[in-house]
Amino acid sequence: MSILSQTEAQDILKKVLGFSTADECEATLTGSTSGNVRSARNTISTAGTADNVALAVEARFGKRTGLATCNEFDEATLRRCVQRAEEIARLAPESPEYVPLLGPQQYVASPAAFSARTAAITPDYRAQQIGASMALCEARKLSSAAFFSDSAGFTAKRNSKGLEAYQQTSNLDFSISVRTPDGTGSGYAIANYTDLAKFDAARLTKVAADKASSSVGAKALEPGKYTVILEPAAAVDLLSNMMQAMDARNADEGRSFLSKKGGGNKKGDKVFDERVTIYSDPTNAEVPSLSFAGDGRPQQKNTWIEKGVVKNLYSSRFWAQKAGIADLPPPSGWIMEGGTQSTADLIKGTAKGILVTRLYYIRAVDPQTLLYTGLTRDGTFYIENGQIKFPIKNFRFNESPVIMLNNLEAIGKPVRLAGNLVPPLKIRDFTFTSLSDAV
Repeated sequence: MSILSQTEAQDILKKVLGFSTADECEATLTGSTSGNVRSARNTISTAGTADNVALAVEARFGKRTGLATCNEFDEATLRRCVQRAEEIARLAPESPEYVPLLGPQQYVASPAAFSARTAAITPDYRAQQIGASMALCEARKLSSAAFFSDSAGFTAKRNSKGLEAYQQTSNLDFSISVRTPDGTGSGYAIANYTDLAKFDAARLTKVAADKASSSVGAKALEPGKYTVILEPAAAVDLLSNMMQAMDARNADEGRSFLSKKGGGNKKGDKVFDERVTIYSDPTNAEVPSLSFAGDGRPQQKNTWIEKGVVKNLYSSRFWAQKAGIADLPPPSGWIMEGGTQSTADLIKGTAKGILVTRLYYIRAVDPQTLLYTGLTRDGTFYIENGQIKFPIKNFRFNESPVIMLNNLEAIGKPVRLAGNLVPPLKIRDFTFTSLSDAV
């Protein structure tokens, strides 16, 4: 029952709405089938699967809202779930930020968001992929820890105002850390796909294994400002944090890097290097996503930053109405435009610099400047005359993606990570504040 068809899902939602006596009612049905396998020290340590369908009912009386959930679908249980949501709504205080439910919407869903091959993944397939990964490390006398997970499911929504939505999605994630026997060398690789046709655990494991072997005997460099090449796995978290901070209300109320002194926000201002363009598109073939947000607003192609200029900010429906701005939900994924160069190409064009595989333990320091701190991990290397010369000890960094995207030397070819398209970045004057004993 985990992946219901559109007809099956909407039939349940129609029945739910038929039980409601509330002023407004919205029901959301989600289902998924998922599996995972985890390894440590070249041995499978855990494995599991999960199948579930869940219903959430939101009932409203005036500006009072109640929410109830269930995962059984006989008539009596559905009726009780609706009644419980209505009981909670009657007891709830009025919301000062109430907005009515949305009416009918138009959605454009990408067929690429769901892969039947990913949905058909079996425990045997997971074991084969992890087995190939572990065998490669065992043969090279390296130790690995990996996690492979996959899921396929659907989301359906219907409300008393006439909104109706349905879409299927699938996803596959893999990450691996590889260590040398003495624990002094470490490598890392990560991947994320909709369709398993592009997935190869052994290929990714080789990348991490090569990094681990190459990072033994790391030398210490003095902390300071360096030209760095951030691999996509190192750039993705800082860029994601920046995209999550592009909220109009936070900017308008002075809590954001996009706030202006004296009030207002920086929409329309040039904030980044002119080579920076970031947009979202749920129909993009490489990173397709849900065509609707959690509150039912359509997810459409939208440009957030264009040639360094802030073009749009997202907001809640309440704030969009209050501020009189475009009613845009947060993007479910983002795409940063880049060039054609690979990470290897960026290395070849670097006289002196540092290659960073991954950033770890990232924490916010100042939301108004978007300053973050964290550590490099799993392979950090010194570059000289276009070649990797030797591994170096890891650093703690203090850096803002805003400053970082104003110190661009080059942007490489984007690759998919965490549902986004992320390029490798070459940055000048990246700030390392101290050395770290982490590997």
